Amino acid sequence: MSTKKLWGGRFQAQAETWVDEFGASISFDQLMADEDIEGSLAHVKMLKKTKILTETDSNKIIAGLEELQQELHDGKLKFTVENEDIHMNIESILTQKIGPVAGKLHTGRSRNDQVATDFHLYVKNRLPKIITEIKTIQKTLVTLAEDNVETIMPGYTHLQHAQPISYGHYLMAYYAMLKRDVERFEFNMKHTDILPLGAAALAGTTFPIDRNYTAQELGFNEVYTNSLDAVSDRDFVLEFLSNASILMMHLSRFCEEISMWVSYEFDYLELSDKYTTGSSIMPQKKNPDMAELIRGKSGRVYGHLMGLLSTMKSLPLAYNKDLQEDKEGTFDTVKTLLPALRVFNGMIATIKVHNDKMYHATENDFSNATELADYLATKGIPFREAHGIVGQLVLKGIETHHNLQDITMEEFKQISPLIEEDVYNVLKPEVAVERRNSLGGTGFKQVKIQIEQAKIDLAN
Repeated sequence: MSTKKLWGGRFQAQAETWVDEFGASISFDQLMADEDIEGSLAHVKMLKKTKILTETDSNKIIAGLEELQQELHDGKLKFTVENEDIHMNIESILTQKIGPVAGKLHTGRSRNDQVATDFHLYVKNRLPKIITEIKTIQKTLVTLAEDNVETIMPGYTHLQHAQPISYGHYLMAYYAMLKRDVERFEFNMKHTDILPLGAAALAGTTFPIDRNYTAQELGFNEVYTNSLDAVSDRDFVLEFLSNASILMMHLSRFCEEISMWVSYEFDYLELSDKYTTGSSIMPQKKNPDMAELIRGKSGRVYGHLMGLLSTMKSLPLAYNKDLQEDKEGTFDTVKTLLPALRVFNGMIATIKVHNDKMYHATENDFSNATELADYLATKGIPFREAHGIVGQLVLKGIETHHNLQDITMEEFKQISPLIEEDVYNVLKPEVAVERRNSLGGTGFKQVKIQIEQAKIDLAN
């Protein structure tokens, strides 16, 4: 006597319930129910077209699947652990609805190519949503940058004041990072847009299927040309998790700076009450919890990437049950990524910039030292010598609590008689920024060029 499993013909013993629960994936892969029905509809339409199934049987299966699709959207479908995964659950419910003819649906396919198809569809359907959310943040950054082209702030290296820059320039740096993120996800779509269905278990099928027709029905641009690769490939998921990790890293870097810059010590920015929380004991607190959460969730996404890389690293061809472990991390990454992008956008769209605080931070920090060294170099002093001279002046200024702009003209003349009154203008933070007009620099003209190009890119 065989077991009650749809695949149980050669089995005599039934697993214990707790073993079934360990092996089942329905608790999470039911998130692909829509994709599973979509893939089955395309498959049966292909079986009808190629006359592998009769028109009568095909139409009955199609009608049943369309009913299931509607019931799914209405929240009426119930799945069980006994049927292991979403594929067997859908087939079992379809059988209850239309009878044994439902078993013909599985002609010419395996759960191996079926699950791979579902997973391709799942990622394929979500990539455009992620790209849209990233572009929304890019638009917000461009608007904020345009409002702050001439907002002066300290630029940092090693977390030390380096040179004054435009806050708009700073924001456009993150715009550029996100642009690369979009490009990576767009490339990810190419490898997601390949259909595995028709590879069957690993070797193809003897039935005269039409894989190109199925691809057309499902909106795939290509089909896998090797059946072993089709059922075992998860590169498209690894690319997605890698791209998601890089994106979260970019958001995390931004959130790290936001968390610093809203502190009392910096006070460069203020976050809206909508994206902050208070303390249960300290009434004065306004904590950047949303920024911290996004920063923290980056580790969660990294973990899913490392988990799947570790799962894949020793898998022989073709399909192995290990591949069941590819989904939960991906589902959780999507669940983490989309809200994080929306929250991040809302947070920066409502941010308040303390221009005066930023500017004041550049007045007494010697970040105009490079401007003085460059100025001396234009007067004929070799840059290395000028660098040494200014370094000595900075040291003296630190000891005497005087800034470079406080040096008298008489003292400047002792360095070089060629130094003129215009040196004081050169040492102003806003002039230092404005003059840096090399391509891609922080000069106001260059920042405006970046912004205009970004508008064109986003419009296209």
